[in-house]
Amino acid sequence: MISRLRNFVGYREYPKYIMVGYYWIIKQAIMQEAVKLVQKGVIREKEDIYYLTFEEFREVVRTNQLDYSLITKRKEEHEAFEKFTPPRIMTSEGEVVFGEYDTGNIPEGALAGIPASSGTVEGRARVIFKMEDAKLEEGDILVTSFTDPSWTPVFVSIKGLVTEVGGMMTHGAVVAREYGLPTVVGVENATMMIKDGQRIRINGTEGYVEM
Repeated sequence: MISRLRNFVGYREYPKYIMVGYYWIIKQAIMQEAVKLVQKGVIREKEDIYYLTFEEFREVVRTNQLDYSLITKRKEEHEAFEKFTPPRIMTSEGEVVFGEYDTGNIPEGALAGIPASSGTVEGRARVIFKMEDAKLEEGDILVTSFTDPSWTPVFVSIKGLVTEVGGMMTHGAVVAREYGLPTVVGVENATMMIKDGQRIRINGTEGYVEM
């Protein structure tokens, strides 16, 4: 059993690898159909299909007909939902847990958070909401709502990370520890309290950010 585990444990990553590979192929096929719909005047831009379910999309491709007010309505809803502030902690049962940080051991005026990767670093804050907008220079500190695997390439440029959402095992915290970057997560309203270009100091050991 040990021999089998040693020889085959690497294959546990293959299902996700294969799924992501196939999703890319499927997306290309779908976007080709979306371009045709734009050319026929059924939708205005190919990204409009993101606001349809797959069954709705298939029906639009079949009939070349769509009530565009559906797209407009869902775009408006999406913009409204983006303004919501999600709870910092939610259990797997859906319970929202409220609480406050112990700020007794942090400097006055500092923003409290969760220490996720140890170390202290000082630098220019870059407040970024979308990865495609990331224009980082060597030594910047990334300040954002949260990160996911698509953000990983920027970790080679930054020297620290601050996020509004997350804990010890969320993406940003795990990757930051792998890269040895001081990190504080769970800093409420960090993207509003910290200004882009502002010089900040983050303490990833104690879990706070100073401006």
